[in-house]
Amino acid sequence: MNKYDEEQTYAIGELAREFDITPRSIRFYEEQGLMSPSRTGQNRVYLNKDRVRLKLILRGKRLGFSLAEVKTLFDMYDTNPNSAVQLEAMLEMTEQKRAVLKQQLEDIQMLMTELDDVEARCREELAELKRGKIA
Repeated sequence: MNKYDEEQTYAIGELAREFDITPRSIRFYEEQGLMSPSRTGQNRVYLNKDRVRLKLILRGKRLGFSLAEVKTLFDMYDTNPNSAVQLEAMLEMTEQKRAVLKQQLEDIQMLMTELDDVEARCREELAELKRGKIA
């Protein structure tokens, strides 16, 4: 009985289908040091911890974190599983991300206001031109 008999294992294709990504994406995350599956011959063997890491990588991306930021969190956890250190770092990264998003939102709102103004002026000028042509 080997160590894989006790735990659910996954093939790269299974994880790719489950998370709706390509096997190439999973291999890329491996190349970046975010995952390190075991191997049996040429085949990668993914354990539940690899599946959880993949889920966290994709969640981090969805929240706007870079792969480097995700790797920093993983490295912290790997060297010291004390969750307090990791949680403090996550809170700081979340604060920074929130500040960036808030600024982007303000920028977008300003642009929307400017677009509204330009649109209103264009409509007014167009209406004046049409009135001038009709008269």
